[in-house]
Amino acid sequence: MYDSVGLEVLSRQECLELLGSTTIGRLVFTDRALPMVHPVVYALDGESVVLRVPEGSTTLGARDGIVAFEIDEIAKDLSRGWSVMAVGHVTEVLDEAVLDRLRGLPLASRPHGRADHYLQVELEVLTGRRIP
Repeated sequence: MYDSVGLEVLSRQECLELLGSTTIGRLVFTDRALPMVHPVVYALDGESVVLRVPEGSTTLGARDGIVAFEIDEIAKDLSRGWSVMAVGHVTEVLDEAVLDRLRGLPLASRPHGRADHYLQVELEVLTGRRIP
């Protein structure tokens, strides 16, 4: 299926496969009533995106809100590429059993001497497009 501008519409499964193929995305949230976009390291966990966020990061302000999450890979000449966008609730994971499992995910983090927080974005709306 194609959208009104001729881009291929991706299925939910194709979007999940693309989310699992990369580790850097963009988290879009509201900070002090203004839109904020942060590049983040993430891992796909089932149908959720997990972020490892250092203490003091502005990204922690996204907790308990609705966010957008986006990844893409597009050629400079626009001859090929794809984009995946998700919308969902983000919560901080506090359950120790779940945290133990999430700590095993391949989430890079810079050493900074402060505790990390784990945020989980439930992928409630998931859409994707590909340049045919």
